[in-house]
Amino acid sequence: MPKRAGDTRRCIIGAVLRIIGRDGVAAVTNRRIAKEAGVSPGSVTYHFATQHDLLRESLLRFVAEETRRFTELAEDSRLDRIGLPEAAALVGQVAGGTEFDSEHIAPFELYVQAGRDERLRAAAAECFAAYDRLAARILTALGVTDAERLAGTVVALVTGQQLRRLATGSTAEDLVDALLLLARGAAPDVPAAVPAARDRGD
Repeated sequence: MPKRAGDTRRCIIGAVLRIIGRDGVAAVTNRRIAKEAGVSPGSVTYHFATQHDLLRESLLRFVAEETRRFTELAEDSRLDRIGLPEAAALVGQVAGGTEFDSEHIAPFELYVQAGRDERLRAAAAECFAAYDRLAARILTALGVTDAERLAGTVVALVTGQQLRRLATGSTAEDLVDALLLLARGAAPDVPAAVPAARDRGD
C-alpha cells in the first residue's frame, strides 16, 4: 500500500495504464482502478476529480518517464562520438528491448482517444513535443542539419514503426532500416563516425 500522496498518485496512474493496455479506455472505472492500484475508491477521486484528469495525467506521466529514460541513454552513449548507423542501431536496440506490455500499449490507446476527445489533445500534443525535442537533440548531436524541422518526421516514423510492431509482432529491424534511410537522406555528408567536438578542435 502506498504511504505518501505521490506514491498513491503513481500507483493510480500505473493502474490506469495497465487497465487501458489490457482492455481499452472504456474499461477504466474508479472501482477497477482502486482494485488494481491497491487503494480505496475514495483515494482515486481524491487525487483525480474526473476521468479526463486521470487519462491526461497518465499519458503525460508515461511520456515523461520514457523521455527521461531515452535522454539518459543518449547521454550515456555519447552520440557525438558515434555515427548514423550506430545511432540507428541504438534506437533499434531500445525499441527491440521495449516489450509491449499493457503499460506500453496504453499510450497508443490514449492517442486514439485524443482523436475522439479534444480535451486530451493538448496533452497528446505536449507528449509529441517532448519526443520532438529529444529527437532534435539526438539529430543535432549526430550533425544532422535542420534537426528541429526533421525531428517530427523521425518521431512519426518511430511511432508508426512501433505501432506496426505492436499490430504484427514484427522485430525492430525494419525500424533501424527506416531510420538509416531517413538519416542518410537528411545528412548525406555526415561521416559514418562523427568525431567529438574537442577532437575537431571546436
